[in-house]
Amino acid sequence: MGKASRGKRERSRDKAGQWTAASAARVAHRLREQSQRCLAGNPWVQMTLASNVNNVIAELHGVLLHSDLGDMADRPEGLEWDAALSMTLGKQGYRPPWPRAAGEAAAWQIRQIGKLLRQAEVLVISPAAHAAVMAAAATLEPADVSTLDRDRDILVPTGLLVLPEPVVVVNRTGSLSDSKAFGWQFITQHQILPTAQYPGVRVTTFMDRDGPVQPTGWRQAVSQARTSGSPLPPLMPDGMYGMRGDACLAEESSEMLADLSEHHRQLQKALIQASQWRSEPVPEIGEWGGGRVEDSYDDFVGRYMFAFWRLIAQGVTAVGPSQGASGVRAAAIVGDGSVPRDLDVRVIRLAAPSPRPSDTAGEMKRVYHHRWPVRMHKVRQWYPSRQEHRVIWRGPCCARGGRR
Repeated sequence: MGKASRGKRERSRDKAGQWTAASAARVAHRLREQSQRCLAGNPWVQMTLASNVNNVIAELHGVLLHSDLGDMADRPEGLEWDAALSMTLGKQGYRPPWPRAAGEAAAWQIRQIGKLLRQAEVLVISPAAHAAVMAAAATLEPADVSTLDRDRDILVPTGLLVLPEPVVVVNRTGSLSDSKAFGWQFITQHQILPTAQYPGVRVTTFMDRDGPVQPTGWRQAVSQARTSGSPLPPLMPDGMYGMRGDACLAEESSEMLADLSEHHRQLQKALIQASQWRSEPVPEIGEWGGGRVEDSYDDFVGRYMFAFWRLIAQGVTAVGPSQGASGVRAAAIVGDGSVPRDLDVRVIRLAAPSPRPSDTAGEMKRVYHHRWPVRMHKVRQWYPSRQEHRVIWRGPCCARGGRR
């Protein structure tokens, strides 16, 4: 929960660009290092995140006041406010007591994002594999995401995935953001309804500061921040989400999952109404190859990451050889004593059964310059050896891209 979109208008993009693993690795390292340098102590980032936290918690609190929770005769005083904090900050891994000031919560978020950028293993994903993840994510219901088992499904506990191009997302207020990267960290979630701690994953979304969506107001903010000596990071923190990672709904019936998904949608519809005061008309924009993503229920990030992790576990996508980022140097020890990750970047591609005879140069020379539709359908597959159901995908993957 928690989008801080800037309502940017999409401008024309370079459609002639060609993706290679080597160039993607260099770009990913540059973005990570530049964003890390621009993040700490940046008042513009602090102000943006504080505004986001304040809006999200206030709107959720208002919805809870008019819910069944607010009708409880014996509820403790302030329960709705604590519930709103637990459903946002608690899910993100903030241990109670939760802060009462949005600025304090934003400062905590910046510290967590800084730690992520220092320690994350960097991954890049090919356009073809990204298209497969987008297709798989489109099949998911909200409750499916709570079947995630982080210890089995997630490749590394701290990672930063840089996309081949920004995804233009239309948020519930009608504003636009262009998501360029997703970072994740293993956490413990803290909840009050019921009082419990759960294994979870904190996912941070990053906008592309220089991406395809560029309204006048955003360009002015970027210019003012640069002039002030505190330039915005090229990977601009946009939202922070908490995902449960203990497969809590893995054995629930399909009927129960459908019912829980509907409850999620009803809550999000109420939040859409609560956020109408800051809504914006959705501008007409040019489409990227896959189109823009309508995210009225505020769950695209969770669906994308769930599909990404599960497709790797299923073998539809594969982790290829690491790519080095030549010319990049990192300090041996950072300020908090932690050691940065090494300079290699893992490459995520569609899994191929075997190389073609014509692939004389090998996988490392593949260049993507076309995009085709990918169609997939979701099933809940029973695994007798494990006595459990798991979400998997079937269907054609037709988005491998051209090669030369």
